[in-house]
Amino acid sequence: MSKRYTEATFEAAIEHSLIADGGYKQGDPNNFDRERCLDPTVLIPFIKETQPAEWEYLTNIQKERTEETLLDDLSRALNSEHEGCLMVLRHGFKCFGKLFRVAYFAPASSMNPETKRLYEANRLTVTRQLQYSEKHNKTLDLVLSLNGIPVATAELKNPMTGQTWRNAVHQYKNDRDQNDLIFKFKKRALVHFAVDTDEVRMTTRLSGRNTRFLPFNRGDGTGAGNPENPGSYKTAYLWEQVLKRDSFMDILARFVHLQVEERRVGGKKIRKEAMIFPRYHQLDVVRKMVLDAREASTGNNYLVQHSAGSGKSNSIAWLAHRLASLHNDHDEKVFDSVIVITDRRVLDQQLQSIIYQFEHKQGVVQKIDRDTKQLVLALAKGVPIVISTLQKFSFIVEQIQKLRENNEIPRDLLDDDGILPARNYAVIIDEAHSSQGGESATDLKGTLAAFQIRDKAGEYAAEHNLPDYEGEILRTMAKRGHQPNISFFAFTATPKYRTLEVFGKPGTDGKPEPFHLYSMRQAIEEEFILDVLRNYTTYKTYYRLIKSIEDDPEVDKKKAARALARFMSLHPHNISQKTEVMVEHFRTFTSHKIGGRAKAMVVTSSRLHAVRYKKEFDKYIAEKGYTGIKTLVAFSGTVIDPDIPGKEYTEVGMNDGIREKELPERFASDECQVLLVAEKYQTGFDQPLLHTMYVDKRLSGVQAVQMLSRLNRTHPGKEDTFVLDFVNEPDEILAAFQQYYEQATIGERAEPRQLYELQAKLDAEQVYYKAEVEEFCRIFYKPRINPTPVDHAKMNTCIDPAVNRWLGL
Repeated sequence: MSKRYTEATFEAAIEHSLIADGGYKQGDPNNFDRERCLDPTVLIPFIKETQPAEWEYLTNIQKERTEETLLDDLSRALNSEHEGCLMVLRHGFKCFGKLFRVAYFAPASSMNPETKRLYEANRLTVTRQLQYSEKHNKTLDLVLSLNGIPVATAELKNPMTGQTWRNAVHQYKNDRDQNDLIFKFKKRALVHFAVDTDEVRMTTRLSGRNTRFLPFNRGDGTGAGNPENPGSYKTAYLWEQVLKRDSFMDILARFVHLQVEERRVGGKKIRKEAMIFPRYHQLDVVRKMVLDAREASTGNNYLVQHSAGSGKSNSIAWLAHRLASLHNDHDEKVFDSVIVITDRRVLDQQLQSIIYQFEHKQGVVQKIDRDTKQLVLALAKGVPIVISTLQKFSFIVEQIQKLRENNEIPRDLLDDDGILPARNYAVIIDEAHSSQGGESATDLKGTLAAFQIRDKAGEYAAEHNLPDYEGEILRTMAKRGHQPNISFFAFTATPKYRTLEVFGKPGTDGKPEPFHLYSMRQAIEEEFILDVLRNYTTYKTYYRLIKSIEDDPEVDKKKAARALARFMSLHPHNISQKTEVMVEHFRTFTSHKIGGRAKAMVVTSSRLHAVRYKKEFDKYIAEKGYTGIKTLVAFSGTVIDPDIPGKEYTEVGMNDGIREKELPERFASDECQVLLVAEKYQTGFDQPLLHTMYVDKRLSGVQAVQMLSRLNRTHPGKEDTFVLDFVNEPDEILAAFQQYYEQATIGERAEPRQLYELQAKLDAEQVYYKAEVEEFCRIFYKPRINPTPVDHAKMNTCIDPAVNRWLGL
């Protein structure tokens, strides 16, 4: 192979791009302090330039030992378990009582020239073939440093010489010692890239052969990989965009964070840490939405179709933080508050943890976990980021009235009409398929845009001399429409037609499409989720398979085949027979999966079926004397079995006192193996050990996708999944998944004229009379908070004649 096409040529091309166009300087490997694992010839001049007073203070005390003292204290902070590289980069370190900064990040606005000057003083360097350890002379192809501190490494391979990114991954796993300081978790480099001319992989933690490298590719169409890049490398985006000075500084400041998970196992607290570096699609979607919101200001909708496995929680957290501090070209804040709508309890913890690492201060995020009063006060005070469920907005008008009457809210936080002052809001919706419609969504818009709605409707009513009830009709109609002070950022893996209509942007064919897409196909191909349809089978197919095993003379002697043949001949129709099939299948095929930790879910058709399945499972397991299989059941409310009068069943009671909030954690433990569900855990339930699903319920469309997708989470040792379906047809399930495998589409768009056509038909049949409609409106839109029982009766009186006419058609 000609020298023009070697790995060194590839290395030189990246270095040249970073220095010529990326804002880097060339690092000298001879200046690298291998003991401290940093370059003092870059760090010390940076500190002298940006912090002259602190440097002079230290010099007066330490004299000729000033540099050594500073470098020793910096090394101690970098090597500390409680500080580490990321925290020191963001918040500095102490030396002789003074705070020294080792980096300055870009401010949210340009109002302070000094912060801009300090940001521009940062020195990014790229060093080739760096000998990084005292213990040996091994070298790294590329090391990127910020003010002399290594923050990223890269091993490069050139397919033209017969090596790819896989060889770079092998090199990191087998030839790089995780105990060398540059690779020590949290201590120095925060990310490591395995790069060739076609693809990129990354990791934030070296763990020998157990190291997990993640794809860092743009995606090719709706699949994995990278598209062609005429005139350059497919992976040029890495150094030309992602690692470019301003981009990389932004990632270090506002994306990278330490994720900490704590749980108790056998009374002992287990702490698990992971350094999170954004995947390409996460970086891309957050930046594109922020840029659009900055340029377009408020009043816009954004739909993000990101598959399970996309890291949606982190994307939402990063977006919320960025929007809360977003300024436009005039250095004005774009949004006064960011509201995150979610039903997931874990999301608020992630948000608070991530944003505290960025801001290092409390009070930026408030979770609404008590009542609507808490929500009212948070909105009135203008808390930067508020996390709430959508349902709490349904009661907000009544709550504001109560708080005002009881003097529980300062008068200066609301105007004279008891509404929020004119403000701009960003509303981030987690799982948009279940949150975009209904009265709760209307109440949310009505609350956040109350100031604008009141003024706009009031002007129109005054101009046209409308009575009070018609003014109230105008306000109600306005609540349902577009609100110029609210931007919606909606996330979902499975957008329904209605979701596309509300939040999508017009495509080339005029139909709405997502603002950003990370498809199920790409997530499967990149191995972030498993393909749950690969081992999907109906009971009829499964029975034929087992029967063929039974009839095969070569296999018939096997004990497992004989046992299966017995219960497969049951042709189960009732719960007890299906229970036997499920339990025996679990014990025979599932229980040994994932190192013996695999779990199963039974999807039942109703709460009553869930109760009966729970009783049958426990009865069958007890009769057989089986161990290693214990069940939990999940359903809401209280269930009465008509076959057992007087007996009431609740989830907590059937689970031996385990509370609803505790159930996911208990199911995650080695104590429980099977979860029986009825209308619960269809979305937002993330259990990687879930391997098998038994379906005894009709599923269709998005519901089928959401339900079966509970299985797709990856876990070490989890190589496949299994679905045994007693009810549905394979073609229907496949068709449901096809809709979301690449990009959701919409059929016929909703047309307002369809409503007018319906109105014309009803008018022609004289189903209702104008006087009845007007009388109903006078009552319904009275200027009061709650209707009286008399009002309710009068409204029914208005409706009943129209109902009778309709029934008589």
